[in-house]
Parts: sequence; structure tokens; C-alpha cells
Amino acid sequence: MAIFQYSALTEGDRLMRGTIEAASPEQASQLLQDMKLTVNEVEKTKEAAPQSSVGRSEFLLFNQQLASITKAGIPLEKGLRQLAHDAGSRRMRKLIEGIVGEMESGLTIDQAVERRQKDFPPLYGLILKAGIESGRLGEMLTSLNRHLEIGSRTRRIIFEAMAYPVVVLAIGAAIITFLFSMVVPFYAAILQDMFSDFNGAPYLTRIFITAARYVIPFWIVVGLCIVVFLFLYGILSSMPAGRRFKESILLAVPILGRIYHSGILARMAEAMSVLVGAGATMPTCVRLGSASAASEKLKSEANIVAQHIEQGEGIMEAGMECRIIPRLFLYSVQLGSQRNELQDNLHNLGQMYADQTRCYQSRLQAILMPAMLILVGSVVALAVIAMFLPMVRIINVLM
Repeated sequence: MAIFQYSALTEGDRLMRGTIEAASPEQASQLLQDMKLTVNEVEKTKEAAPQSSVGRSEFLLFNQQLASITKAGIPLEKGLRQLAHDAGSRRMRKLIEGIVGEMESGLTIDQAVERRQKDFPPLYGLILKAGIESGRLGEMLTSLNRHLEIGSRTRRIIFEAMAYPVVVLAIGAAIITFLFSMVVPFYAAILQDMFSDFNGAPYLTRIFITAARYVIPFWIVVGLCIVVFLFLYGILSSMPAGRRFKESILLAVPILGRIYHSGILARMAEAMSVLVGAGATMPTCVRLGSASAASEKLKSEANIVAQHIEQGEGIMEAGMECRIIPRLFLYSVQLGSQRNELQDNLHNLGQMYADQTRCYQSRLQAILMPAMLILVGSVVALAVIAMFLPMVRIINVLM
């Protein structure tokens, strides 16, 4: 999949510029025509990492409020105008007012959002378009909220589990650094007088005294490693291949990898369900559904599956070599197609994977906090034991 910059005319002959993701210029043109746009120009651009200038919490709140407006039957222009007045930040207020202004001039909400792709998550405009065309906009927005909350909950669990131990570890590191640089050298001199041979001191104590000599260089190396890590992380995030590499590492992490895998599958299933309701073809559903999950590895596999389907193969045969998309997912899609229950099957798949994600999140929360506390406690305990071992040995000798 690539990013294409386009110039097109709306039904009201208004010029519209933006970007769209597609496998080829022909597919990009077809997607724009499906949006009822007259294409003037389509040009491939350099792909960059998806970014959003709207914060996660701001976007989640906006999406929740938009879902409530839709379900209540309030006209979108009036509802959004009220949201603009109640917006918590000036940037969000201007963004909503701009969308409302374009809607009042004849554009639909998905077209207005599509013109602001840098301000919203990828494919948000297409999700709105599919929800409007299927008559299930409120349901689609509610589903999107659920998956956004799942992702936020995972991050919150990790932060809460690590915040307290990390703070304790940081304070402990500062204290130990002070002791190692100021106190331990004096303590080592005393030990030299206590033991005729320094090697006669307890082994653990010798380790800590030796480490004290290199404590400052150690923290310098740690700081440099963090800087290098952040630099490499930024480089990987800027390239599709780099993002796939990061995903491979994340998927290999126990529990956390399962949370991520189940989450992207739930998002893909829900998006495909809405696209099916909007009358999209199976290859289009697979491509756009995977793109909504913001996973490079999933998009790569889905594009291969879509190409095989376009060549006349069944979805099970098309996904024979898939590793990210499980066989159960493919079989459920095939069964739903045969029974004319595809939309319900995809919705149920989304629910199932969302439940799996919540289950793994609870397991992560139950494991991560005790593990971090045990780690911090072990480091502190070893330091205390190392300092007291020589005293214990002297007492034993005197007795």
C-alpha cells in the first residue's frame, strides 16, 4: 500500500486536495470516484508514519460526542456547532468549526474530515463515509470508541503497573549513586584495614565495591543507550519496513503481543462489518479493514489476500500463508459469505477478539505490578546484604 496525493472536484464543483492510501494509482482513483469525486490528478507521495495532531484523549472525547449526537438524531451541523462551543482546547474548537463550515457549504462530514487527514487518525474519513452509507454511523463510532478505549486501557495498565516501581527505582538509583560515589570508597578503605587481604571480604561485597568505581561511567553509558534507542525508534517509525520490524518485536512479547494481535483483529473485523453494510466488495473490505487497524504487517497480508480474491480464489485459499490473520478469521468470513450472514459474522468476530483483548489486559495487570516490585525489592535487598556481610563475618570471628 502507498500514499497518493490527489486533486479532485466535489459534486458542487469545489476543489478538494488531500491524500489517500491505495495499492496503485488506479485503485486510488477508483476509491475517490466511490466518494463521488471527479479526479483531476493522482500522484504518489513519499510514505510517512501516520501521525495525528489531535491528542488521543481529545479525539476519543470528540468521537464519543459525535456518536451521541448521531444516536440522538440531532442534525450533524447543529450538533457539531455546539461541540465547538464546548471544546476544551482552542485548536479543537477551530478544527470542528472548520468542519461545520464546509458541511454548511455542501460537503458531507466524511469529505470535510478527509480534507484534514493530518488532524485525525488514518482512514477516519472513510470510516465515517462507510457508516453514513450503511446507515450505521452511530454504531460504527461506538465500535471505534470501544477499540480506542481498549488501546488506552492497555497503555494505562502498563503505566500504572510500572509507574510506582520506576519511581522507587529512580529514587533508589539516586541514593545508591550517592552512596557508591561518596560513602562506599570510605567504606572500602575501612575494609582494607579490617581485612589483611581485601580478597578476604565477602564476594557480594567485593562486587558492589568494584561496581562503585564505575557508577558514574555506568550512568553515562545508560544515558547514551537511551538516546540511541529513541533515535533508532524514530527512524524505524518513519519507514513501513521499520514499523513492521517493531511489530514483529511487539508480537513476540508474551501477553503484550497477544493484546496487540487481538486488538488489531477486532478493529479489522468491525471495520469490515461496516464496509460490508455499505456495499463494498470483499477485496475493498479486506484492504480498508486492515488499514483501519494501523498495522503494517496486517496491511501487507491483507493486500496479498485481496489480490488473490481479485484473481478468483476463495478467501481460505487466498489466506493459506497468512500468519497475522488467523484461519478462524478467514473461515468465519467464508462461512458468512456462503450463508449471506457476513456482516453479522464479522461483527461477532470483532466482539470475540475485543473480549480476548480485555482478558489479556487483566492478565497483564495481574502479572506486571508484582514482577516490577519483586525486581526493585531484589536490587535493594542485595545492596543492603552486601553492606552488612562483612560485619556479620567479623562478629562470627569474634564469637
